[in-house]
Amino acid sequence: MVLVDSSVWIEALRRQGRLDVKVALEALLEAYEAQLCAPVRLEVMGGSRREERRMIGSYFSIIPYRSVGPDDWERAISLAWRLRGAGLTVPWLDVLIASLAIHDCVRLFTIDGHFEKIAQNAGLMLYRPGYGGSFQPDNV
Repeated sequence: MVLVDSSVWIEALRRQGRLDVKVALEALLEAYEAQLCAPVRLEVMGGSRREERRMIGSYFSIIPYRSVGPDDWERAISLAWRLRGAGLTVPWLDVLIASLAIHDCVRLFTIDGHFEKIAQNAGLMLYRPGYGGSFQPDNV
């Protein structure tokens, strides 16, 4: 399973979005490996245009969904403190998303540079698409 960050969804939904991101997301969806989480849903749906909401909502309704519970918030707080101790200031929702991925031992597909820094400091596993955007079952 690969948790897909809002940066990927937003880029893939843009008319002029990056083709490599669109193809890689499509490959994850076709392999039934894409996962959604509560903060990503908030970021994407909250920023969506009125005419896109129904379409995006229908996509999201069939993707495995990771809700957020009280323990998840506590782990995110611990991660925020750890990152801050390492001199990193990261948006709070990114900390929560990273914390969920770390705890669930899933890779995160993102094009947001904040997560690269989290990966270097906290063991976050990032997803790298294969050749031509194909699904990569393992970190290679």
